[in-house]
Amino acid sequence: MGPYLTQRKKAGQGAAPPPVRSPEARLEEAAGLARAIDLDLAETFLAPLSKITPATYIGKGKAEEIAALVKDGEIDLVVMDCALSPGQQRNLEKAFGAKVIDRTGLILEIFGRRARTREGALQVEHAHLNYQKSRLVRSWTHLERQRGGFGFLGGPGETQIETDRRLIQERIMRIERDLESVKKTRGLHRKSRQDVPHPVAAIVGYTNAGKSTLFNRLTHADVLAQDMLFATLDPTLRGIRLPHGAKAMLSDTVGFISDLPTMLVSAFRATLEEVIEADVILHVRDITSGDTEEQSADVKKILEDLGVDPGDNSRIIEVWNKIDALDAGHRERVLNSAKSRRGRSRPFAVSAVTGEGLDALLGAIEERLSKGHAAYRVRIEAQDGQGLAWLYENTEVLGRAGADDGSAEIEARVAPERAERLLRRFPDAAEMKPAGRAGKAR
Repeated sequence: MGPYLTQRKKAGQGAAPPPVRSPEARLEEAAGLARAIDLDLAETFLAPLSKITPATYIGKGKAEEIAALVKDGEIDLVVMDCALSPGQQRNLEKAFGAKVIDRTGLILEIFGRRARTREGALQVEHAHLNYQKSRLVRSWTHLERQRGGFGFLGGPGETQIETDRRLIQERIMRIERDLESVKKTRGLHRKSRQDVPHPVAAIVGYTNAGKSTLFNRLTHADVLAQDMLFATLDPTLRGIRLPHGAKAMLSDTVGFISDLPTMLVSAFRATLEEVIEADVILHVRDITSGDTEEQSADVKKILEDLGVDPGDNSRIIEVWNKIDALDAGHRERVLNSAKSRRGRSRPFAVSAVTGEGLDALLGAIEERLSKGHAAYRVRIEAQDGQGLAWLYENTEVLGRAGADDGSAEIEARVAPERAERLLRRFPDAAEMKPAGRAGKAR
């Protein structure tokens, strides 16, 4: 059910800002979330609200109306696409005579089913326990019984609800310790990658934007890619080869969504550190969606929450995915819109399914990752096969010209931390100036 506030103009004030997306689109997304955990949807409907009622969120009249529908349809579960307080949830369950979950509870359920690694499972359980702890209210009689002190300790009695809260808190603390260990391990892995070093490009985007399909296409991997919300939950890293031979790591991350619960952003911060620390971020958008602009705004908001500047075009590449699914007219408009943007703000229109546009995208990734890299012209003698192999292994070879005597002149771009090694290996290397003038390397 979509209990969405209607926008009203207040006296003496300007019109309230319109909702981020239409109520119909919000309801369809909520239905998709429910289908993601195999719920059989008996009915979906909008419930426009002029205001939020503290007791039930939707008001007495609307609650009675829905209660009748629940009874007639013999419905066991009502999903409310909003954030309910514990009291509102309890009151609605009494009114409906059925289980009620809100948007946060639904997303937690999806995350719980999608987690495959120990880290993912811990993060989901941590978020779920924090959510559950806030729902421990004095609403069931068995939680109100007071128990005496234990064994020789005696002492004041402890109510069942206090025991449950204490046990949950102890479990939360244990999970936090485990997650801290995971974070340290991830940090060591990240440091080892930095020592190699291989730069990291992270894929972000609204859930179901085609991130995993793009990831698979670029890395030739087989990460789960299905037409369902939150198909990917646990992060995945794979190597990719850039156009001039350099290697980078590509990270696929959990999909973002509007109104993503704060506790989930916090719980998955360890996972999302791959995004925070990434050298380049690919913001993948489903360009076929009628809500692509609104979804983009939601992703940018979460990036801001993570401390990432969504307007940093030197680091963020916008990818308009699924152009293969557009009709001819829409496709032409999308491509023209992309071309109309200048410089690094220009998005890349691609199809992760057919591979269209991916060569240009890889070139853009390489261009951003090579920022600050110097290019050198190196002469390799015919007998120096090891030197040639070293260049291909440790630099980006931009060009190669052979001479009659078997020697070769190589144009290579190198990361700052490897420039000194290159100059030790090839002391006669000449740096290529941006304007095309080559000078003797110092």
